[in-house]
Amino acid sequence: MSAIRQGIGTIQLALRAVSGHGGWLAGLLLTAVWLALPSIGVAAEGTATGPTEYRDIPYIGSRNLVWIVAQLHLLLAGFVLGVPIFAWLCEVIAWRGGEKRYDKLAKEFTKLLTSAYATTALFGGILLFLLVAFYPKLMNYLTDVFFPSFLLYCLLFLLETATLYLYWYGWDAMQYGKLKTLHVVLGFLLNFFALFIMIVPNAWATFQSSPVVISEGTAIERAWAATWNPTWWPINIHRLIANVVLGGYICGAYAGVRYLSVKNPEEREHYDWMGYVGNFIGVFGLLALPFAGYWLMREIYQYNQQMGITLMGGFLSWLFIIQAMLIGVLFLGSNYYFWLGITYRIPGSEGKYRRAMLMMLVSLLLCLAVWMTPHSLVASIEEAQKMGGAHHPLLGVLGVMSAKMTVSNLMILITFMSFVMYWRAGKQDTAGWAKLGKAVMGAVLVLASLAVIVLGVWGYFVPAIVRINYFSTSQVLIVIFVILTITPLTALLLKSAKTTTEMVWGSMPPRAGYALVLNAVMVILLMTLMGYARSSSRVHWHVYGVMRDSSPYAYSPALGSASLIMAFCTFFFCILVAFIFWVATMGDKTKAAAASGKGELPHGIPAMAGGAPEERQQG
Repeated sequence: MSAIRQGIGTIQLALRAVSGHGGWLAGLLLTAVWLALPSIGVAAEGTATGPTEYRDIPYIGSRNLVWIVAQLHLLLAGFVLGVPIFAWLCEVIAWRGGEKRYDKLAKEFTKLLTSAYATTALFGGILLFLLVAFYPKLMNYLTDVFFPSFLLYCLLFLLETATLYLYWYGWDAMQYGKLKTLHVVLGFLLNFFALFIMIVPNAWATFQSSPVVISEGTAIERAWAATWNPTWWPINIHRLIANVVLGGYICGAYAGVRYLSVKNPEEREHYDWMGYVGNFIGVFGLLALPFAGYWLMREIYQYNQQMGITLMGGFLSWLFIIQAMLIGVLFLGSNYYFWLGITYRIPGSEGKYRRAMLMMLVSLLLCLAVWMTPHSLVASIEEAQKMGGAHHPLLGVLGVMSAKMTVSNLMILITFMSFVMYWRAGKQDTAGWAKLGKAVMGAVLVLASLAVIVLGVWGYFVPAIVRINYFSTSQVLIVIFVILTITPLTALLLKSAKTTTEMVWGSMPPRAGYALVLNAVMVILLMTLMGYARSSSRVHWHVYGVMRDSSPYAYSPALGSASLIMAFCTFFFCILVAFIFWVATMGDKTKAAAASGKGELPHGIPAMAGGAPEERQQG
């Protein structure tokens, strides 16, 4: 204010000096300078108060902008990190088994990867600039803690980029002999660097939720202590599996869209098969994902019970009802795709498996209904009085974790059996021990299902700590035991089985392509939902219990407004991926048009009489 008063006095003196000479123009200029003085004065006073903690932008808000960009970057990164895993596995299968179609599939997966890689890096750079601009104090603190890992991350990024370039551009040149072996090694290194590129930033994110801070030691020792925080490894495993699921379902959706648009029978067969592989990879990861999620929640509870209650029993509990619905639709979509495969790809199998498919469908719907049942209801006073409280007298029993853990494990078992059924369709066992083997598998499945249900019911009558630490863990181990038992037994049986009906690719109805797209959208929504949940569990802390959020956004947004951001992120990510894939396939379309003779002749070259140039050359 003193600067402003001083400026006003100076201007009054100057105006009196020039007024006698008719200097109206000089007066206007001085007035303009005076109008600019407040900003100079405020800036001078603002500088004296200390460094800036937060910056904001109008309308959208700094937090929402960072939220959107961070979510898009994470989704793109999940795709970029998940696809190389099964692209490399497909290449190894082709390399060791000699099936060229797997090599073609691996190359097509990698082509999608290269198209998305630059966009992922672009959003990562934008996110970094926004964080530094909007949250300088927080970023300064994190830089002080994690500075050595920043350097490591830069080095890993350079190595991954160089490896990806060599892997993609050297594909055709390294097809045979020792060069092919070198190419496979490059694929392994690509996944190796990608894995560490994922787990290094995970340390920064998990540190904010479960920090470990030490003040002694060197910079490397402090960074390592902060990295090895309680939720770091659960997040690493959970995200690794989730990235595989995301990559598999998005590649499946890509194949589904291409399947719906191609006219060539060969391409229909190829994209039908690619859709099957994408769905299989997604289901393979989906079966293991709930176990990783359970481990993460268990670690959160053990680190801080209040944070766990905020997630599962507080205002975020309704989020998990939405999560149950999304996962349920994902299970239904994946099973439906398997059932369509049995019906249309394996002629004559529909009647044989129709009853089993119907029973699986009913079981999945019942499990989903239990999983979606909330513990407490949003009810009016009159409705609550009629129920005798916020909990429904009958349905409230199904809203607790014991019931939800039970049905989620049953849905995993059903989906696994659906895949085994698809695997066995069109085959006839010839092994001498086939009858005994199938009896053992049936007994394992029935006993495991009963054990899961019994433990679920028993969980109502024991303390929560017993249920969480022993019963729920036992249910998970039982399901894993079933998968690890039945899978090798089925593979051994099929090794000597006789094929009764050949698989017919390219015969799926259009709704199979739509099912693949639906699965991809459900996974994207699921990841945006869980990203919001993990961030909101910190409530009003930037770093839980260490650095408080003192900005105007120090609150968790309501589910309604959060769902708008999540829906926008999902929609924009789908548009972004569609654009990337469209760009990636432009060259293929041009080549296809040229190969089919529909492309334009090069300008300046007249069409020759008597046939096409190729025909004349052959003649």
